[in-house]
Amino acid sequence: MRYVVMLGDGMADYAVPELGGKTPLEAAYKPSMDFLSQNGELGLVSTLYPDMPTGSDIANLSVLGYDPKLYYTGRSPIEALGIGIPLKDNDTVFRCNLVSLSGEPVFDDNIMLDHSSDKIPNEEAFKLLDAVEHELGRDGRGFFRGVSYRHIMVWENIKYDYTMIPPHDILGRRIGDYLPDGGGYPGEVLKLMKRSFEILSGHPVNLERKKRGLKPANCIWLWGEGVKPKLKHFYDKYKLNGSVITAVPLIKGLAAGLGLKSIEVTGATGDFHTNYAGKAAAAIDALDGGERFIFIHVEAPDECGHDGDAALKVKSIEKIDNEILAPVMDKLESLNEDYRILLMPDHATPLEKRTHTPDPVPYAIYEKNGKTKSRLSYNEKNAADTKVYMPRGHELMARFING
Repeated sequence: MRYVVMLGDGMADYAVPELGGKTPLEAAYKPSMDFLSQNGELGLVSTLYPDMPTGSDIANLSVLGYDPKLYYTGRSPIEALGIGIPLKDNDTVFRCNLVSLSGEPVFDDNIMLDHSSDKIPNEEAFKLLDAVEHELGRDGRGFFRGVSYRHIMVWENIKYDYTMIPPHDILGRRIGDYLPDGGGYPGEVLKLMKRSFEILSGHPVNLERKKRGLKPANCIWLWGEGVKPKLKHFYDKYKLNGSVITAVPLIKGLAAGLGLKSIEVTGATGDFHTNYAGKAAAAIDALDGGERFIFIHVEAPDECGHDGDAALKVKSIEKIDNEILAPVMDKLESLNEDYRILLMPDHATPLEKRTHTPDPVPYAIYEKNGKTKSRLSYNEKNAADTKVYMPRGHELMARFING
């Protein structure tokens, strides 16, 4: 049996006026997704938990079959593993976004304009992060390059239990209402963020970006704090080795922690303008090489949801369907072997919210020559209409693998 997971990050949504009262999944032309749904099991699954963060870290742990209440130690340590940062047990790890603030003279009065600084390219982002490291890096505290706006800070020998707010949760809002307060380490973290604003606001990279009409990446935003995780390998849990195809450090970190191979794809960016065909080719090469489990992750719908761009979110779903899912399905058929495909988002990223929500998301499990047929196209409403619901998302992987 071959197993392929096709995960469109943040695909699930609410009906919006821009799409004639439809969700992006309802509005998109996606014959491959609809085939899997119509000829397989369709239902809803909750990948997020009420008493835990509504993030891709929790959601993807769930999708991969791991109970976050047992395994979750924070988002950033997982991303650090994906970047290849060696972690010690006494390290606290923070996600370090390069964000765009409105540029107010009083730091607290700034508005969070963009959590991604207009999807800043690596070349510019690395220069800015290097400036932060030069000024703020110390023995026991360092800043590490990631991808685009996503980076990491590691701080040794601190005990940090203040929950920081993700920047994509406060788009358009005054940051002073969401900053760490009090003394001790929350105060030290706030000092770093304020100092970075001073360092980056006048940096030549940002001055040039403003001339080009782009938002400046004028502050670091620290969040997603946690410590080194202890994850059980995927093979030990499911007796399958496998590969992960993704552009984002978070998913690469999960792969590293679970003992799965991470396949690099040239031109994979973690946003809409990614190499969809390259991801399909990588999956097909892995299947040709005998791989039995492949997890294909595409960040594009999530980024479109954060940006509030309905048309681009629809297009991202269509590109996943046409440029990734269709050729991978053709390849699976040509192998003349049994196979299963799990199609789902990790969570919803509604356009009207521009952030993640804990709503149940639609999943479809298709098995070659399987008997279950929903006869319904793939979307949120149809999944709800089936009355098939899994309240514990981490149990879905076992259902997918074991049948």
